[in-house]
Amino acid sequence: MPLRTLSLYAQRAGKVFASATTWAKLVRQRGWRRPRRRMYPEKPKTGIRATHANEYWHIDVTVIRLFDDTKCYLHAVIDNFSRRILSWRLAKRLAPTTTCEILKEATKNLDQTPTVVADSGVENVNARVEQLMADGVVRRVLAQVEVSFSNSMIEAFWRSLRHQWLYLHSLESFGQLEELIDFYVREHNTQMPHHAFDGQTPDEVYFDQADRVGDRLTAARHQTRRARIEANRAESCRACALPTQQTMSVITAVANAPP
Repeated sequence: MPLRTLSLYAQRAGKVFASATTWAKLVRQRGWRRPRRRMYPEKPKTGIRATHANEYWHIDVTVIRLFDDTKCYLHAVIDNFSRRILSWRLAKRLAPTTTCEILKEATKNLDQTPTVVADSGVENVNARVEQLMADGVVRRVLAQVEVSFSNSMIEAFWRSLRHQWLYLHSLESFGQLEELIDFYVREHNTQMPHHAFDGQTPDEVYFDQADRVGDRLTAARHQTRRARIEANRAESCRACALPTQQTMSVITAVANAPP
């Protein structure tokens, strides 16, 4: 049982009256944890990883509430390989047609059939989406149903969109919300460097336009570090330099001054 529960259990039994913090300290010091072997398989810590653009996509819908409690439904498709938002749509109601619209927009002028990872919501499992699959537009894989992976990549994008941008504004109207989302998606695709890509933006990775950005940034960091070390050494040398004749005169005068 958890240590907080154990602390209360011991107190109820009238045996030991100690806080959970004390229990934790004793467990660490005396090694009281019994060996436990997990039988149930752990969830994979790394999700699906594509080897090229348009191999795997993720599609999802999230609900955003305005200040007057009106619900707005944001649909989006993100590319697994580049993290680029390929298509998105804000709707006033949850409809299967919206999923089809953004999938058609994302697959426009595409010469391959991507695999779309989706959850089993009604917006993704319906006759219209089944028709797109029958037409060979996309292939669909249901997250945590047909594969053990979750749809976490686009859910991480939702979290960033909400907490780093939308929740910093007063969401008064549908039009204002749409403008805010449009701005963030453009910045995400074209301006925000991604740590997993060594400083490249999703657009640069998706369109293969990155001109050795990672190598240039690494070289610049090394050069800046060397310059900073040299500047610090020079500053230290000036502080430790021999005093001038004027400084020595002041020191001598202070030393010879009467008490």
